[in-house]
Amino acid sequence: MFGFIKRKQKKDKVADKVSTETLPVSDPTTAESNPTDLSKSLEKTKRSFSDGMADFFLGKKSIDDELLDELETRLLSADVGIDATTTIIDELQSDISRKAINDAEGLHIKLAQIMKSILQPCEQSLSSVIANTESDKPFVILVVGINGAGKTTSIGKLANHFIQQGKSVMLAAGDTFRAAAVEQLQEWGKRNNVPVVAQGTGADPASVIFDAVASASSKNIDIVIADTAGRLHTQDNLMDELAKIKRVLGKLDPDAPHETLIVMDAGFGQNALHQVQQFHDAIGLTGMAVTKLDGTAKGGILFSIANTLSLPVRFIGVGESINDLRPFNASEFVDALLE
Repeated sequence: MFGFIKRKQKKDKVADKVSTETLPVSDPTTAESNPTDLSKSLEKTKRSFSDGMADFFLGKKSIDDELLDELETRLLSADVGIDATTTIIDELQSDISRKAINDAEGLHIKLAQIMKSILQPCEQSLSSVIANTESDKPFVILVVGINGAGKTTSIGKLANHFIQQGKSVMLAAGDTFRAAAVEQLQEWGKRNNVPVVAQGTGADPASVIFDAVASASSKNIDIVIADTAGRLHTQDNLMDELAKIKRVLGKLDPDAPHETLIVMDAGFGQNALHQVQQFHDAIGLTGMAVTKLDGTAKGGILFSIANTLSLPVRFIGVGESINDLRPFNASEFVDALLE
């Protein structure tokens, strides 16, 4: 075990954020149709983790404690987390002791293999889940998370993603708690040319989403994406409301919602893991969308997620374009990070 892991882990100082989401300044439907280059999107995390590492690895002719200490430092600085970093370092040590790794270049190659193996269990496509679901239409996606994580914006991008796959989509404005949330979702409906079921601020969220699913069923629509009020994991009354929504949906379809997707801001780092666990304990999550990876040096949080939570990462958000919420690919992510 090396220096940083031996030291006491400091508690994450990032406080739970409560803020309002705003529409992007630019219209994402007129942005570039091609997704942003992933390597460029992860630039801040790369600077934290891999800048200088290539020269460091290639400049070493043998593996020593200095090299492993430097690697450990870089992993922790990218918010990979104590547990995931320990997993990586321990496996590298094991291969070194068995002479399976003989030089720094081999260590670099093995590092990429280990990082991919940690993330690959989280690589589970939501499109594949939808294709394999035997329930009658619609497939219901309940989107949850705290304010500021990019929840409503992600719903708009999700709608576009499924439309591009030839699916019909309806949105449900279940965030009746935050001012302008309904209007924001309606704007996304216009941009994607999809219907939005809404009842205005203060309406019962469960009723709104129930109506949307019933309407979608009668119109043979493939997918309903339901927005919900942003909340902190400590707000029991709002968490209870999510449970109510799930109970009400069960009256229409015992399997609904078919996906309970949490949107998580990568910039929250290790603090986000506790938030996600609280949501999972309260309502049972089935997937995650990790947003704002382009704006943080904490992209390593995906490794901590994979090592700590048994939840699929369905999507990652890496930019402002409507196509920058993309299905998660573990190998692509690690290659971009270590480029």
